[in-house]
Amino acid sequence: MYNSRLPTDGSDAPTGVSRAPDAGVFEHTVERHSNERIRLLLKSFGLRTSLIRLKVIDALLTAAESDRSLGVRGLHSQLLDLNIPLSFLSVREVLKRLSSEGVITLNADKSYSLHPQAVAILHNEPGATASFKA
Repeated sequence: MYNSRLPTDGSDAPTGVSRAPDAGVFEHTVERHSNERIRLLLKSFGLRTSLIRLKVIDALLTAAESDRSLGVRGLHSQLLDLNIPLSFLSVREVLKRLSSEGVITLNADKSYSLHPQAVAILHNEPGATASFKA
């Protein structure tokens, strides 16, 4: 049956009708925007951005805002609860690397937290820069 509102070029998308954008597009945009400050943090420490680094730092930020501390197991569990399928070993290695670069610190209770200098960079405090290792 012929429909005058459908295009005749083989596509089945109506012309002249604006489609509502997919809600997932907005969620992705919001996530990218919130990760931008973490990207800048990693860059200021001379580190490349990776998904696992973004997720680990984001989880540490979330824990700090809730006045909680997270060790390797706690962080791994939190990431699994968020449906982020990372292995325990991957999380541990990322924490070790971020710690060795000075982005995070290993506390006496074996929990991790962001280094005060990293917090200052994330909050755009004046004069906050990362000191690179020679």
